[in-house]
Amino acid sequence: MSRILIIEDEAGIARFVELELKHEGNEVEKAADGREGLDKALSGSFDLILLDVMLPGLNGMEVLRRLRQEKDTPVIMLTARDAVMDKVAGLDAGADDYITKPFAIEELLARIRVALKKHARTEDAPTHKLEVLGVCLDEDRHEVTVQGENVELTNREFELLHTLMRNKNIVLTREKLLNEVCGYDYVGETNIIDVYVRYLRTKIDDHFGIKLIQTVRGVGYCIKEF
Repeated sequence: MSRILIIEDEAGIARFVELELKHEGNEVEKAADGREGLDKALSGSFDLILLDVMLPGLNGMEVLRRLRQEKDTPVIMLTARDAVMDKVAGLDAGADDYITKPFAIEELLARIRVALKKHARTEDAPTHKLEVLGVCLDEDRHEVTVQGENVELTNREFELLHTLMRNKNIVLTREKLLNEVCGYDYVGETNIIDVYVRYLRTKIDDHFGIKLIQTVRGVGYCIKEF
């Protein structure tokens, strides 16, 4: 059973969809204007939200924008508008799907099932993160945070840090790092790894006052957790 919130000011449509969803075994709540709908969406726990665009109080696009600042609940937009730009605006704002009134209830129910399954797969998917000494590297998002603060890295800086963190407590030679970061067919300065290590130390070690990357003289570099 899923908990679904319907934010729709047309009472007839809201009631019809509510009955169909309950018949399918879902728990349903309703809101008749944008502000009430946003309050319920933020304070409650819902598996999916059906959101009309043209709402009193606060339009659907604004409701979606504010919701996405705090939650990733799947949202299907309901609207009488069928212009391409309106659909694009909704999807860009974070909607998962978009259906135009009048719609067949069978199609809406199918779209709801798809959105719920997609969100469930996303939640169940394993995250690929590495963490050492307060430095967290998210492989999926290609992001690095240190003590909760985001650190902007170039692609090669990211790959170098990724390689070192993936092989923590192992000393990696400059040649090994060069092959991992730049590829086996790289042609250029052989001290490029030293340059990128210096960049990383400036952005991480120096800025946050930690000693992350250690130099092993005559060999290369490593990140040690002990």
